[in-house]
Amino acid sequence: MSPVPEVLFVCVHNAGRSQMAAALLDHHAQGRVHVRSAGSVPADQINPAVHEVMAEVGLDLSKEFPKPLTDDVVRAADVVISMGCGDACPVYPGKRYLDWELTDPAGKTADEIRPIRDEIDARVTALLAEITTPARSESPAR
Repeated sequence: MSPVPEVLFVCVHNAGRSQMAAALLDHHAQGRVHVRSAGSVPADQINPAVHEVMAEVGLDLSKEFPKPLTDDVVRAADVVISMGCGDACPVYPGKRYLDWELTDPAGKTADEIRPIRDEIDARVTALLAEITTPARSESPAR
């Protein structure tokens, strides 16, 4: 893994789950991780209810937009986390791939999206601890 790990979140439309995950990881990492998100079939805009629930936790997605999934962003990533994009994500050797099964927020209200946001927050917090903790050297017990 590079000195600053790169994490890519991928979902179909890059309008909900992957945007929330990227914003939450970027917020918690405070520069210790480079974060990107993309969609296999990007939407025209981020889900307005996703904007709303992220603003509630102090994260502004107004400058974000759905981005296409390209080979370049996958190649650049150390960890690729898919969220319901099926087989659309290219697979390259040496990358770590995780599949997070999460409810799609498309068509859901802010009340229905909050638990999805909170689940993503718990997962990115655990991921951050895992990828930024230096590996302990194996030393014999005394």
